[in-house]
Amino acid sequence: MHFPGPIIDATLVSILLATFLSGVFSISAAAVFSFALLSKMVERMVSLSVGILLSTSLLHALPEAFESKADTHALFATLLGGLLGFFLLEKFAILRHSHHHEGDGHGHAHGHDKHEAGRAGWMILVGDGLHNFTDGILIAAAFLANPNLGIITGVAIIAHEIPQEIGDFIVLLNAGFTRTRAYVYNLICSFLAVAGGVLGYFTLERAQGWIPYVLVFASSGFIYIAVSDLMPQMQRRATVRETIPQILLIAAGVGIVLYLTGHGVHS
Repeated sequence: MHFPGPIIDATLVSILLATFLSGVFSISAAAVFSFALLSKMVERMVSLSVGILLSTSLLHALPEAFESKADTHALFATLLGGLLGFFLLEKFAILRHSHHHEGDGHGHAHGHDKHEAGRAGWMILVGDGLHNFTDGILIAAAFLANPNLGIITGVAIIAHEIPQEIGDFIVLLNAGFTRTRAYVYNLICSFLAVAGGVLGYFTLERAQGWIPYVLVFASSGFIYIAVSDLMPQMQRRATVRETIPQILLIAAGVGIVLYLTGHGVHS
């Protein structure tokens, strides 16, 4: 029997694998760190994430976008809009997730905190699902632009997802979820990354002109997460004993990105 050609091309297979692994690996690693290992491991992951996120954005994704035929001013406007957009999204999340403690003098009924924590748990799952869906689109855009960029984008997403997922597990456990239930629900949410990757592949492949803008938007998210969320955590540990490992792990993150792209700045 003769077939006209492969039903699924290599790029789509790569996107499916990258989105699946980024979700399953980050969720599983976060569960291990949350349930079994010491918090110091999480702190080390934050430093490594900074190196990976910044080098992925500044050494690869942004150069890839700006070397395209896209309008430079429009790309910078996208970068600005992305940074401000992530700021507003985080602001909204902080407002939505603000909470109090029973006995804080606000006169809430007994059990109010448990109810609010439960709501926060479901909100975390909804937000995480949307975030994973967006990550899938970003991975697809990176693979369509350059296979090497797709790989390091997947690695960068895993690196920043693990600390975030650890935080999600803490919220879910506080909301009354069992460890198994928290893991299963997070795992289900992770499959939305695969859906985003498939959507990105079939839409962005037909609209190649959008890829540079998606890459810039992804970079704005990576830069914002690194500079606004992760680096301030590191600054709170300012002793020489704590700073030296941070610097070494940031350098290791940059080295990982450079190695995965052929030991050079340009892929």
